[in-house]
Amino acid sequence: RATVARLIGARPDNLVFTAGATEANNLAFAAVEGHVVVDAIEHESVLACAGTHARRTVRVGRDGLVDPSAVARAIRPDTELVSIELANGEIGCVQPVREVSRAVAEERARRLEAGERTPIYLHTDASQAAGCLSVNVSSLGVDLLTLSAAKIYGPKQVGALWAADDVRLRPLVYGGGQEGGVRSGTENVAGVVGLARAMELACERRAREARRLAALRERLRAGLLERLPWTVVSGPRNARRRLPGLLHVAFAGIEARRLVIALEREGVSVGTGSACAASRMRVSHVLEAIGMPRPLAEGSLRLTLGLPTTEDEVDRAVLAIERAVRSEMARLGLDDAIQAARAAELVAGWR
Repeated sequence: RATVARLIGARPDNLVFTAGATEANNLAFAAVEGHVVVDAIEHESVLACAGTHARRTVRVGRDGLVDPSAVARAIRPDTELVSIELANGEIGCVQPVREVSRAVAEERARRLEAGERTPIYLHTDASQAAGCLSVNVSSLGVDLLTLSAAKIYGPKQVGALWAADDVRLRPLVYGGGQEGGVRSGTENVAGVVGLARAMELACERRAREARRLAALRERLRAGLLERLPWTVVSGPRNARRRLPGLLHVAFAGIEARRLVIALEREGVSVGTGSACAASRMRVSHVLEAIGMPRPLAEGSLRLTLGLPTTEDEVDRAVLAIERAVRSEMARLGLDDAIQAARAAELVAGWR
Protein backbone atom coordinates (compact mmCIF):
# COMPACT_ATOMS: atom_id res chain seq x y z
CA ARG A 1 0.00 0.00 0.00
CA ALA A 2 2.79 2.39 0.90
CA THR A 3 4.58 1.62 -2.37
CA VAL A 4 1.59 2.32 -4.61
CA ALA A 5 0.72 5.45 -2.64
CA ARG A 6 4.27 6.78 -2.92
CA LEU A 7 4.31 6.24 -6.67
CA ILE A 8 1.20 8.37 -7.17
CA GLY A 9 2.24 11.00 -4.62
CA ALA A 10 -0.36 10.06 -2.02
CA ARG A 11 -0.73 8.76 1.52
CA PRO A 12 -1.32 5.02 2.08
CA ASP A 13 -4.46 5.62 4.16
CA ASN A 14 -6.22 7.09 1.13
CA LEU A 15 -5.81 3.99 -1.04
CA VAL A 16 -8.43 1.24 -1.37
CA PHE A 17 -7.58 -1.99 -3.17
CA THR A 18 -10.26 -3.46 -5.44
CA ALA A 19 -10.79 -6.34 -7.85
CA GLY A 20 -9.91 -4.12 -10.81
CA ALA A 21 -10.55 -0.78 -12.47
CA THR A 22 -14.25 -1.43 -13.05
CA GLU A 23 -14.90 -1.88 -9.34
CA ALA A 24 -12.75 1.15 -8.53
CA ASN A 25 -14.77 3.28 -10.95
CA ASN A 26 -18.01 2.05 -9.40
CA LEU A 27 -16.67 2.89 -5.95
CA ALA A 28 -15.81 6.42 -7.09
CA PHE A 29 -19.33 7.08 -8.38
CA ALA A 30 -20.90 5.57 -5.27
CA ALA A 31 -19.29 8.39 -3.28
CA VAL A 32 -21.76 10.91 -4.72
CA GLU A 33 -25.51 11.12 -5.15
CA GLY A 34 -25.94 14.29 -7.19
CA HIS A 35 -25.36 15.33 -10.79
CA VAL A 36 -22.27 14.04 -12.62
CA VAL A 37 -20.38 15.13 -15.73
CA VAL A 38 -18.54 12.67 -18.00
CA ASP A 39 -17.20 12.76 -21.53
CA ALA A 40 -18.60 10.64 -24.34
CA ILE A 41 -15.63 8.27 -24.76
CA GLU A 42 -15.22 7.18 -21.16
CA HIS A 43 -14.77 3.50 -20.34
CA GLU A 44 -18.10 1.71 -20.32
CA SER A 45 -17.90 1.16 -16.56
CA VAL A 46 -17.82 4.94 -16.07
CA LEU A 47 -20.66 5.54 -18.53
CA ALA A 48 -22.75 2.84 -16.85
CA CYS A 49 -22.14 4.38 -13.43
CA ALA A 50 -23.01 7.82 -14.77
CA GLY A 51 -26.26 6.35 -16.02
CA THR A 52 -27.38 5.80 -12.44
CA HIS A 53 -27.12 9.54 -11.73
CA ALA A 54 -28.48 12.71 -13.23
CA ARG A 55 -25.75 13.40 -15.75
CA ARG A 56 -24.38 15.52 -18.56
CA THR A 57 -22.25 13.87 -21.24
CA VAL A 58 -19.75 16.24 -22.85
CA ARG A 59 -18.99 15.73 -26.52
CA VAL A 60 -15.43 15.23 -27.73
CA GLY A 61 -13.78 16.40 -30.92
CA ARG A 62 -12.91 14.31 -33.93
CA ASP A 63 -9.54 13.68 -32.27
CA GLY A 64 -11.23 12.34 -29.14
CA LEU A 65 -10.15 15.23 -26.93
CA VAL A 66 -12.53 16.95 -24.57
CA ASP A 67 -12.60 20.76 -24.39
CA PRO A 68 -12.03 21.86 -20.75
CA SER A 69 -14.27 24.89 -21.33
CA ALA A 70 -17.08 22.56 -22.43
CA VAL A 71 -16.65 20.61 -19.21
CA ALA A 72 -16.81 23.85 -17.23
CA ARG A 73 -20.06 24.81 -18.98
CA ALA A 74 -21.54 21.39 -18.21
CA ILE A 75 -21.05 21.81 -14.45
CA ARG A 76 -24.28 22.70 -12.63
CA PRO A 77 -24.76 23.98 -9.08
CA ASP A 78 -25.68 20.42 -8.07
CA THR A 79 -22.81 18.68 -9.89
CA GLU A 80 -20.88 16.52 -7.44
CA LEU A 81 -18.52 14.57 -9.70
CA VAL A 82 -16.66 15.17 -12.95
CA SER A 83 -15.02 12.06 -14.43
CA ILE A 84 -12.52 12.35 -17.30
CA GLU A 85 -10.36 9.37 -18.28
CA LEU A 86 -6.68 10.26 -18.39
CA ALA A 87 -6.06 8.26 -21.57
CA ASN A 88 -8.38 6.38 -23.89
CA GLY A 89 -7.42 2.79 -24.63
CA GLU A 90 -9.01 2.62 -28.07
CA ILE A 91 -7.83 5.66 -30.03
CA GLY A 92 -5.04 6.65 -27.64
CA CYS A 93 -5.95 10.26 -26.86
CA VAL A 94 -4.56 11.76 -23.63
CA GLN A 95 -7.10 14.09 -22.06
CA PRO A 96 -6.28 17.53 -20.58
CA VAL A 97 -7.15 16.43 -17.05
CA ARG A 98 -5.02 19.13 -15.41
CA GLU A 99 -6.90 21.83 -17.31
CA VAL A 100 -10.23 20.28 -16.33
CA SER A 101 -9.10 20.27 -12.70
CA ARG A 102 -8.83 24.06 -12.82
CA ALA A 103 -12.48 24.33 -13.85
CA VAL A 104 -13.48 22.05 -10.97
CA ALA A 105 -11.33 24.05 -8.53
CA GLU A 106 -12.94 27.31 -9.68
CA GLU A 107 -16.42 25.90 -9.12
CA ARG A 108 -15.39 24.61 -5.70
CA ALA A 109 -14.05 28.04 -4.75
CA ARG A 110 -17.26 29.70 -5.96
CA ARG A 111 -19.35 27.40 -3.79
CA LEU A 112 -17.23 28.05 -0.73
CA GLU A 113 -17.49 31.80 -1.22
CA ALA A 114 -21.26 31.53 -1.67
CA GLY A 115 -21.63 29.36 1.41
CA GLU A 116 -22.88 26.40 -0.62
CA ARG A 117 -22.22 22.98 0.90
CA THR A 118 -22.52 20.77 -2.18
CA PRO A 119 -19.12 19.14 -2.79
CA ILE A 120 -17.57 18.68 -6.22
CA TYR A 121 -14.83 16.18 -7.04
CA LEU A 122 -12.73 15.27 -10.07
CA HIS A 123 -12.16 11.59 -10.86
CA THR A 124 -9.86 10.15 -13.50
CA ASP A 125 -9.48 6.57 -14.63
CA ALA A 126 -5.72 6.35 -15.11
CA SER A 127 -5.67 2.63 -15.94
CA GLN A 128 -4.52 3.05 -19.54
CA ALA A 129 -2.01 5.76 -18.70
CA ALA A 130 -0.05 4.44 -15.71
CA GLY A 131 2.50 2.58 -17.80
CA CYS A 132 3.70 5.59 -19.77
CA LEU A 133 2.40 8.79 -18.17
CA SER A 134 2.74 10.40 -14.76
CA VAL A 135 -0.19 9.59 -12.49
CA ASN A 136 0.78 11.89 -9.63
CA VAL A 137 -2.49 12.96 -8.03
CA SER A 138 -1.24 16.43 -7.08
CA SER A 139 0.10 17.18 -10.55
CA LEU A 140 -3.16 16.05 -12.12
CA GLY A 141 -5.24 17.96 -9.58
CA VAL A 142 -7.70 15.10 -9.07
CA ASP A 143 -9.70 13.96 -6.04
CA LEU A 144 -10.14 10.33 -7.10
CA LEU A 145 -7.90 8.16 -9.27
CA THR A 146 -8.37 4.62 -10.60
CA LEU A 147 -5.54 2.15 -11.24
CA SER A 148 -5.40 -1.35 -12.76
CA ALA A 149 -2.57 -3.86 -12.41
CA ALA A 150 -3.51 -5.69 -15.62
CA LYS A 151 -2.74 -2.64 -17.76
CA ILE A 152 0.87 -2.45 -16.54
CA TYR A 153 1.82 -6.13 -16.82
CA GLY A 154 0.61 -6.94 -13.33
CA PRO A 155 -1.90 -9.60 -12.26
CA LYS A 156 -5.51 -9.46 -13.39
CA GLN A 157 -8.41 -8.86 -11.03
CA VAL A 158 -6.64 -6.28 -8.89
CA GLY A 159 -6.84 -2.50 -8.96
CA ALA A 160 -7.03 0.47 -6.64
CA LEU A 161 -8.92 3.67 -6.01
CA TRP A 162 -7.22 6.65 -4.42
CA ALA A 163 -9.51 9.21 -2.80
CA ALA A 164 -8.63 12.59 -1.29
CA ASP A 165 -9.17 13.25 2.41
CA ASP A 166 -12.49 15.02 1.97
CA VAL A 167 -14.06 12.31 -0.22
CA ARG A 168 -16.32 10.01 1.77
CA LEU A 169 -16.36 6.65 0.03
CA ARG A 170 -19.40 4.42 0.45
CA PRO A 171 -18.94 0.64 0.39
CA LEU A 172 -20.34 -1.47 -2.41
CA VAL A 173 -19.68 -4.68 -0.47
CA TYR A 174 -20.47 -5.07 3.23
CA GLY A 175 -18.94 -7.58 5.61
CA GLY A 176 -15.79 -7.74 7.68
CA GLY A 177 -14.82 -4.12 7.27
CA GLN A 178 -11.55 -4.57 5.40
CA GLU A 179 -9.99 -1.63 3.53
CA GLY A 180 -11.12 0.84 6.15
CA GLY A 181 -14.67 -0.46 5.98
CA VAL A 182 -14.96 0.56 2.33
CA ARG A 183 -14.30 -2.79 0.65
CA SER A 184 -15.09 -5.82 2.79
CA GLY A 185 -13.71 -9.27 2.02
CA THR A 186 -10.33 -10.93 2.45
CA GLU A 187 -7.68 -8.88 0.70
CA ASN A 188 -6.01 -10.31 -2.40
CA VAL A 189 -2.54 -10.00 -0.89
CA ALA A 190 -0.70 -11.66 -3.77
CA GLY A 191 -2.52 -9.46 -6.27
CA VAL A 192 -1.82 -6.30 -4.29
CA VAL A 193 1.89 -7.16 -4.09
CA GLY A 194 1.81 -7.74 -7.84
CA LEU A 195 0.20 -4.34 -8.39
CA ALA A 196 2.83 -2.62 -6.25
CA ARG A 197 5.71 -4.30 -8.07
CA ALA A 198 4.17 -3.61 -11.48
CA MET A 199 3.83 0.05 -10.52
CA GLU A 200 7.47 0.18 -9.39
CA LEU A 201 8.69 -1.30 -12.66
CA ALA A 202 6.42 0.95 -14.72
CA CYS A 203 7.76 4.05 -12.99
CA GLU A 204 11.39 2.94 -13.38
CA ARG A 205 11.13 2.46 -17.14
CA ARG A 206 8.38 5.00 -17.91
CA ALA A 207 10.41 7.73 -19.62
CA ARG A 208 12.62 5.53 -21.77
CA GLU A 209 9.82 3.11 -22.62
CA ALA A 210 7.53 5.96 -23.65
CA ARG A 211 10.23 7.23 -26.03
CA ARG A 212 10.84 3.75 -27.44
CA LEU A 213 7.14 3.03 -27.96
CA ALA A 214 6.52 6.42 -29.55
CA ALA A 215 9.31 5.71 -32.05
CA LEU A 216 7.83 2.29 -32.82
CA ARG A 217 4.38 3.80 -33.21
CA GLU A 218 5.72 6.31 -35.73
CA ARG A 219 7.55 3.52 -37.56
CA LEU A 220 4.28 1.58 -37.77
CA ARG A 221 2.31 4.62 -38.91
CA ALA A 222 4.86 5.59 -41.54
CA GLY A 223 5.10 2.03 -42.82
CA LEU A 224 1.36 1.69 -43.27
CA LEU A 225 1.03 5.07 -44.97
CA GLU A 226 3.87 4.22 -47.33
CA ARG A 227 2.32 0.92 -48.43
CA LEU A 228 -1.36 1.86 -48.06
CA PRO A 229 -1.37 5.67 -48.51
CA TRP A 230 -5.13 5.94 -48.02
CA THR A 231 -4.94 4.56 -44.47
CA VAL A 232 -6.87 6.82 -42.09
CA VAL A 233 -5.14 7.44 -38.75
CA SER A 234 -7.35 8.44 -35.81
CA GLY A 235 -6.61 10.41 -32.68
CA PRO A 236 -4.83 13.68 -31.86
CA ARG A 237 -2.15 15.01 -34.20
CA ASN A 238 -0.22 16.44 -31.26
CA ALA A 239 2.14 13.65 -30.15
CA ARG A 240 1.93 14.82 -26.53
CA ARG A 241 -1.78 14.02 -26.61
CA ARG A 242 -1.28 10.45 -27.83
CA LEU A 243 -0.46 7.30 -25.91
CA PRO A 244 2.97 6.24 -27.18
CA GLY A 245 2.10 2.56 -27.59
CA LEU A 246 -1.19 2.75 -29.46
CA LEU A 247 -2.13 3.42 -33.09
CA HIS A 248 -5.70 3.39 -34.38
CA VAL A 249 -6.13 3.06 -38.14
CA ALA A 250 -9.04 2.55 -40.52
CA PHE A 251 -9.37 1.09 -44.01
CA ALA A 252 -12.47 2.34 -45.80
CA GLY A 253 -14.93 -0.36 -46.80
CA ILE A 254 -12.78 -3.24 -45.52
CA GLU A 255 -14.30 -5.41 -42.78
CA ALA A 256 -12.01 -5.22 -39.76
CA ARG A 257 -13.10 -8.58 -38.41
CA ARG A 258 -11.92 -10.28 -41.61
CA LEU A 259 -8.58 -8.53 -41.23
CA VAL A 260 -8.32 -9.72 -37.63
CA ILE A 261 -8.78 -13.34 -38.70
CA ALA A 262 -6.28 -13.04 -41.55
CA LEU A 263 -3.70 -11.39 -39.30
CA GLU A 264 -4.13 -14.01 -36.60
CA ARG A 265 -3.05 -16.62 -39.15
CA GLU A 266 0.15 -14.63 -39.64
CA GLY A 267 0.82 -14.32 -35.93
CA VAL A 268 -0.18 -10.65 -35.68
CA SER A 269 -2.65 -9.83 -32.92
CA VAL A 270 -4.77 -6.71 -33.40
CA GLY A 271 -8.09 -5.46 -32.03
CA THR A 272 -11.20 -3.88 -33.47
CA GLY A 273 -12.01 -1.81 -30.39
CA SER A 274 -11.47 -1.81 -26.64
CA ALA A 275 -10.76 -5.24 -25.17
CA CYS A 276 -13.98 -4.97 -23.18
CA ALA A 277 -16.24 -4.33 -26.18
CA ALA A 278 -14.59 -6.07 -29.13
CA SER A 279 -16.40 -9.38 -28.63
CA ARG A 280 -19.79 -7.77 -29.27
CA MET A 281 -19.04 -7.12 -32.96
CA ARG A 282 -20.48 -3.64 -33.14
CA VAL A 283 -19.09 -0.19 -33.76
CA SER A 284 -17.72 1.05 -30.46
CA HIS A 285 -19.21 3.99 -28.63
CA VAL A 286 -15.81 5.70 -28.90
CA LEU A 287 -15.83 5.73 -32.70
CA GLU A 288 -19.46 6.83 -32.71
CA ALA A 289 -18.63 9.66 -30.30
CA ILE A 290 -15.82 11.02 -32.47
CA GLY A 291 -18.19 10.95 -35.44
CA MET A 292 -16.19 8.46 -37.51
CA PRO A 293 -18.17 7.51 -40.65
CA ARG A 294 -19.45 3.96 -40.42
CA PRO A 295 -17.47 2.58 -43.41
CA LEU A 296 -14.30 3.72 -41.63
CA ALA A 297 -15.43 2.58 -38.19
CA GLU A 298 -16.23 -0.90 -39.48
CA GLY A 299 -12.77 -1.09 -41.04
CA SER A 300 -10.79 0.15 -38.06
CA LEU A 301 -8.03 -1.63 -36.17
CA ARG A 302 -6.42 -0.91 -32.83
CA LEU A 303 -2.69 -1.66 -32.97
CA THR A 304 -1.02 -1.92 -29.58
CA LEU A 305 2.71 -1.93 -28.89
CA GLY A 306 4.28 -3.04 -25.64
CA LEU A 307 7.38 -4.13 -23.78
CA PRO A 308 8.10 -7.16 -26.01
CA THR A 309 7.56 -5.28 -29.30
CA THR A 310 10.63 -4.85 -31.53
CA GLU A 311 11.34 -2.93 -34.73
CA ASP A 312 11.43 -6.20 -36.65
CA GLU A 313 7.98 -7.13 -35.36
CA VAL A 314 6.63 -3.72 -36.38
CA ASP A 315 8.04 -4.15 -39.89
CA ARG A 316 6.57 -7.64 -40.18
CA ALA A 317 3.22 -6.35 -38.94
CA VAL A 318 3.19 -3.65 -41.62
CA LEU A 319 3.73 -6.25 -44.35
CA ALA A 320 1.13 -8.59 -42.85
CA ILE A 321 -1.47 -5.82 -42.63
CA GLU A 322 -0.78 -4.81 -46.22
CA ARG A 323 -1.24 -8.41 -47.40
CA ALA A 324 -4.48 -8.79 -45.46
CA VAL A 325 -5.90 -5.50 -46.73
CA ARG A 326 -4.91 -6.14 -50.34
CA SER A 327 -6.39 -9.63 -50.17
CA GLU A 328 -9.71 -8.10 -49.12
CA MET A 329 -9.41 -5.46 -51.84
CA ALA A 330 -8.95 -8.19 -54.46
CA ARG A 331 -11.94 -10.09 -53.13
CA LEU A 332 -14.08 -6.94 -53.35
CA GLY A 333 -12.71 -5.80 -56.70
CA LEU A 334 -11.10 -2.64 -55.33
CA ASP A 335 -7.88 -0.90 -56.27
CA ASP A 336 -5.76 1.88 -54.75
CA ALA A 337 -7.44 4.61 -56.76
CA ILE A 338 -10.89 3.54 -55.59
CA GLN A 339 -9.71 3.28 -51.98
CA ALA A 340 -7.98 6.65 -52.06
CA ALA A 341 -11.09 8.34 -53.44
CA ARG A 342 -13.36 6.61 -50.95
CA ALA A 343 -11.13 7.48 -47.98
CA ALA A 344 -10.86 11.12 -49.10
CA GLU A 345 -14.64 11.40 -49.45
CA LEU A 346 -15.28 9.89 -46.02
CA VAL A 347 -12.65 12.02 -44.29
CA ALA A 348 -14.02 15.16 -45.97
CA GLY A 349 -17.47 14.37 -44.64
CA TRP A 350 -16.23 13.53 -41.14
CA ARG A 351 -17.64 16.08 -38.73
